[in-house]
Amino acid sequence: MLDKPASHAATKTSGPLAGFRIVEFAGIGPGPFACMMLADMGAEVVTLDRVGAAKNMKSVAGRGRKVVELDLKDKAAIAQVLDLLAGADALIEGFRPGVMERLGLGPDVVLARNPKLVYGRMTGWGQEGPLANAAGHDINYISITGALAAIGPKEKPVPPLNLVGDFGGGALYLVVGVLAALLEAQKSGKGQVVDTAMCDGAASLMSMFFDMTAIGRWTEGREQNFLDGGAHFYGVYECSCGNFISIGSIEPQFYALLRKHADLTDADFDAQMDRKAWPALKEKLTKVFKSKSRADWCKIMEGTDICFAPILTMAEAPKHPHMAARKVFVERHGVTQPAPAPRFSRTPSSIREPEKSDIAQLVGAWKR
Repeated sequence: MLDKPASHAATKTSGPLAGFRIVEFAGIGPGPFACMMLADMGAEVVTLDRVGAAKNMKSVAGRGRKVVELDLKDKAAIAQVLDLLAGADALIEGFRPGVMERLGLGPDVVLARNPKLVYGRMTGWGQEGPLANAAGHDINYISITGALAAIGPKEKPVPPLNLVGDFGGGALYLVVGVLAALLEAQKSGKGQVVDTAMCDGAASLMSMFFDMTAIGRWTEGREQNFLDGGAHFYGVYECSCGNFISIGSIEPQFYALLRKHADLTDADFDAQMDRKAWPALKEKLTKVFKSKSRADWCKIMEGTDICFAPILTMAEAPKHPHMAARKVFVERHGVTQPAPAPRFSRTPSSIREPEKSDIAQLVGAWKR
């Protein structure tokens, strides 16, 4: 069994957000992931879910919550929710625009009861705009930002899992927005709506590439640039064993080490930044890396300044010496999962057990 990281020691009030109260309306994808992070960091997160949903409370993204089962079509339940929100610091919901308003839980109603509340909204397209009410998934949200068009081989774009839209452009921007609004509310005494859209966040993540395009360092078209697999010195290579390794030897000093340790004496490799030479150099380097196993290349390159790493599966990752030493993964309820991140020196995050709760008791406990 994997050990819990020492820096993530579990205490009931551990985490920099201890004392903050957050109400989550159950959803999928980025909302639960954002609330997982907030719960790991010590916030008291109460998830309002449909009746019967709390039967499975052991999911990774659902960890650390108090779960209340409610029928949100019941007016009496809505009244209880409003009472609970009166004592909350933040609300997080991931419904389509207008759903919360139809439930009687829109920002105007809730903020009238609790003017200091931070109202976090998570959607794919945003609260307004021509596509606001259309269905979609991560792949669609990153399609209109320029991100998906830039990822993959020349032949066609490849979805980067749902890391860019759901979790990078969605959940992480929601967490940043909610935390920023909580800080501001402490000064002003006033809450506000945080409109987090995955297409907005994914576009924001592309800032560097728009910058490089503007100055002529990036061209449209996959596998034509130094970060998209076009360059021989930044990419993925197959080894003789069928496993893969990655190199990112961009800087001249790192590239020199790559040449030294891979025995790249061919003078053609002098042309590191000559885009026209990249295809031929990539072909040569492909043959070089195919000559040894992944384990062999790890012995030769790992720990050097080449910028090298073996490409590991999810099953292999927890066993890597670096990941194991830092205890990046833990095991809970028979499930190996990432430990809380980032790490705090004085108020460590922790993984708390989920529990089924009663809204009436919570309302009483949260009364200000």
